[in-house]
Amino acid sequence: MHLHDIWFLLIAVLWIGYFFLEGFDFGIGVLTRTLAKDRTERRVLINTIGPVWDGNEVWLLTAGGATFAAFPDWYATLFSGFYLPLLAILVCLIVRGVAFEYRHKRPEERWQRNWEHAIFWCSLIPAFLWGVAFANIVRGVPIGPDKNYAGDVTDLLGPYALLGGAVTLVLFTFHGAVFAALKTVGDIRVRARRQAMGLGAAAAVLAVAFLGWTQAEHGDAGSLAALCVAVAALLAALAANARGREGWAFAFSGVTIAAAVAMLFLALFPDVMPSTLDPRWNLTAENAASGPYTLKIMTWVAAFMTPLVIAYQAWTYWVFRKRIGTQHIPAGH
Repeated sequence: MHLHDIWFLLIAVLWIGYFFLEGFDFGIGVLTRTLAKDRTERRVLINTIGPVWDGNEVWLLTAGGATFAAFPDWYATLFSGFYLPLLAILVCLIVRGVAFEYRHKRPEERWQRNWEHAIFWCSLIPAFLWGVAFANIVRGVPIGPDKNYAGDVTDLLGPYALLGGAVTLVLFTFHGAVFAALKTVGDIRVRARRQAMGLGAAAAVLAVAFLGWTQAEHGDAGSLAALCVAVAALLAALAANARGREGWAFAFSGVTIAAAVAMLFLALFPDVMPSTLDPRWNLTAENAASGPYTLKIMTWVAAFMTPLVIAYQAWTYWVFRKRIGTQHIPAGH
């Protein structure tokens, strides 16, 4: 296996980690309007991810930085062609982070309500747009012989891409509902489990349609195996949730996301961005990669730093592992 193949695999792992962790963050943000009954319950939901949401975004920064360094042509074409949706995602992530920090700075109802709306919309929009983006990466976009994007934003909004956005939005919200049930006590825990059942059923229908479409057009034996794992894990998550086994339900919902993202990368390889204009103009893991010396240095850095990142994030989740409920919110908040 060449170094550029190894780095394609590592970037896939980084995106899997990001969607596994940030997926339930986005889901919790959406659930602040669909699950929480009042401001106190919204505070409970926000507090479930309060200690970890910013650490989860490290995976996005690392994935973007690794793509820039390991596959500069992929990075350049992706960020120029997907400029508007990626800008929208970036703005939402900034506003969402500010909303988490600013919501409780003033006691006025209007102030808190506005930031709560920001948390909801700035969780929902990225959860949808990430699916649109990755669906387009797998399907292919207009790329010319100069490796530049040759389309416009309307080329990114086909039925396949919109279905991909619906899958990630519903699947992340389901992941968030399972996480909410795992991290809360009382009535909100019961309602989170109940809402997770409906979301999981909807996610199953959408995911089978989208992943089946992907397999039919771009798949091979490896992607088919990942598809089967994703579907089986989603059904197992629903079964565990129905029995009140929140820990197992969360683990299986995480496996569902990991397997689904893995399937997309398996269907994509050896390309990194196919061209819909001419297959000869596809960006591949080989022709879009940096030089061997750059990849070699990156490999040594990754071998040293990755275990440290995983270790401190695991420690954070262990420290903040206890459940919370409305009784833990101080009066007046």
